[in-house]
Amino acid sequence: MFSERFGQALAFAHELHRKQRRKTSGVPYVAHLLGVTALVIEDEGTEDESIAALLHDSLEDQGQHYPGGVAALAAQIEARFGVDVRRMVEALTERRTEEEMRIADKRERWRAHKVAYFEQIGAAGPAVRRISCADSLHNVRTLLKDYRRMGERIWTRFMTGRGDDQVWAYRAAAEAFRAARTGPLADELAEAVDALDREIGLHIEPRPLSN
Repeated sequence: MFSERFGQALAFAHELHRKQRRKTSGVPYVAHLLGVTALVIEDEGTEDESIAALLHDSLEDQGQHYPGGVAALAAQIEARFGVDVRRMVEALTERRTEEEMRIADKRERWRAHKVAYFEQIGAAGPAVRRISCADSLHNVRTLLKDYRRMGERIWTRFMTGRGDDQVWAYRAAAEAFRAARTGPLADELAEAVDALDREIGLHIEPRPLSN
């Protein structure tokens, strides 16, 4: 059974994200945090992994709004929940690099960013991969549901404005997780991507960034 730390993390995550909504459905963002965490728990994740799942978007989405910035929020996470949780949350945080920022084309810059993140996750340990895979799985399932409700206008909520880019990114993620032997979550992610692909009538395969 989890300790009171998990309840404290749930309250902290809700406080950090309470003004944030999902970009497609507009539902409170905590729904995503709870969905990802449930997948991690059901995959036999530890308490630390489950706490990191609750906080996986905290630095990326809320660090700039936190008093003292990202560094202060990371320090607060460590003080409350330990160094291992802080390290996992940092490993799950997407980062902009100078190399990708020099890419003029918006779509190619976005793809380069995703490739860099896949490499970042691939270099992390199995705990981080479990959380990241659960994150992608919940995103794809939600995207499929929202696509059925919104249709093609849903892509205007995304940077490149294209559904095939989302399919490419999540399919590439699924293959990377499978190659790293992430387990059943990777298979579920691949199945969810296939369902999204069929729903929007696309048949996109991972391809080199230069294509």
